[in-house]
Amino acid sequence: MPTAIRTALFVPASRPERIPKALASGADIVIVDLEDAVEHLAKDSAREALCDFLGTHPDVRLWVRINDVSTAWHDDDLKACRSFPGVTAIMLPKAESLAQVRHAAQTGVDIVPILETAEGILNAAEIAATPGVQRLAFGSLDYGLDLGLTPDTEGANVVLDHARVQVLLRSKAADLPAPLDGVFPGVKDTAGMQAAAGRARDMGFGGMLCIHPSQVEIIHEAFLPPAADVEWARRVVAAHRESGAGTFMFEGKMVDAPVIGRARQLLERAGEQV
Repeated sequence: MPTAIRTALFVPASRPERIPKALASGADIVIVDLEDAVEHLAKDSAREALCDFLGTHPDVRLWVRINDVSTAWHDDDLKACRSFPGVTAIMLPKAESLAQVRHAAQTGVDIVPILETAEGILNAAEIAATPGVQRLAFGSLDYGLDLGLTPDTEGANVVLDHARVQVLLRSKAADLPAPLDGVFPGVKDTAGMQAAAGRARDMGFGGMLCIHPSQVEIIHEAFLPPAADVEWARRVVAAHRESGAGTFMFEGKMVDAPVIGRARQLLERAGEQV
């Protein structure tokens, strides 16, 4: 599984015929969903369909979003995930406590908690520091619902960004990879998707959850640094190598360790060796 994850694409467990299509979409990770995408009466059959798929495709590697701890399906979902090496991470929805994450981590599978409630955000530090956690994800839609926000308003965006900052800070403090931002629901809104992905990139997120294959390429392109920035970074790194100094003048500006570090980050994001 890639360390850098820009796109994590959901596919319903109740539609196993879509899993190969999702795997071929170019997404960095495919998440087979046992939670929101599956009706209550179909939970058990969806889990069985996923197990059948994993049993007949032993080389596939994917994540599974299970049902949350308050449901009757939670432990059966965990048991199923533990049974197949193809499940490389369990997405734990509505993660709210150290105890919940520890329970899921007993499977021996990496855990990706989704912070999407007030309690989850308030307990983000202990969740992020729990052994077995691979990275964090932010469930922006459910978080907005939990707090009673009015979608697509300035006020809601302020509150959502406050939570995003907490997810970013707690991830960094726990030495986790950059977290994943929530889904953008406007599947046909290409401009909106580009703006949301670019904003998530600028905030420091590593990638985004996505709900349609058409979003994958848009997010990948958005998470690439602009060509002008990459060229600037190349010049900075080259000038640093040539000068050998920790601080030096470059194109009329002072360059020191943070600027050099920023240049290296840009080159790494562009896939270049530094």
